[in-house]
Amino acid sequence: MGERIVVVGNRGSGKTTLAKQLSQRLNLPHVELDALHWEPNWTPAETAVFRQRVTEITNGAAWIVDGNYSKVRDIIWARAETLIWLDYPLHIIFWRLLRRGLTRSITRQPLWNDNVETLRGLFFSRDSLFIWALKKQWSRRREYPQLFRQPENAHLTIIHLRSRRQTRQLLANIHLEI
Repeated sequence: MGERIVVVGNRGSGKTTLAKQLSQRLNLPHVELDALHWEPNWTPAETAVFRQRVTEITNGAAWIVDGNYSKVRDIIWARAETLIWLDYPLHIIFWRLLRRGLTRSITRQPLWNDNVETLRGLFFSRDSLFIWALKKQWSRRREYPQLFRQPENAHLTIIHLRSRRQTRQLLANIHLEI
C-alpha cells in the first residue's frame, strides 16, 4: 500500500475514520487537512499558509492525510504513493452527516481551533454539509477518474471503495499483512 497515503471522498464518507484506522494499523502519522485549513471562527487559512503547512507535513517519509482540498491537491498527490477514494452512496453519507452533525452540535464538541458545528450550520445555512455533499457527490465522480488518468498522477495506486463492506475488507487485509 505504501507509506504515503491520501484518503479522499465526500463529506461524511468516513475519510478521517478510515485514515485513523490505517494510521493505527500501519503505525503511520495521520493528519486531517481540516486541522490545517480551519482557523478560529471557521476562517479558512490563507492559501499560502495552508500550502506551507501541507508542504511541511508531506515532506516526511511516511504519513496518512485525509481531505479533498483542491488548492493543495498538487502537493499531496505528487508525494503520495496510494490514494484511497471513498465513493459511497448518498444515503450512507447523509446518514453519517446527520449522526455526526447532531452529536457534535448537541455536545458542542470542539473541532479544529475550537470551532464547533451548529444545528443552523448543519441544516439551514448556504454552507450546509448536506447541500455541500449533494453538490460534490456528482462532481467528484466526474472529476476524480479524469484526474487519475493524468500523467502526473500515474504513479498513484488507486483504491476505489464503493461500500462499507469493501472498506472493511481492505482493513481486514491490512491486519493480515502485519
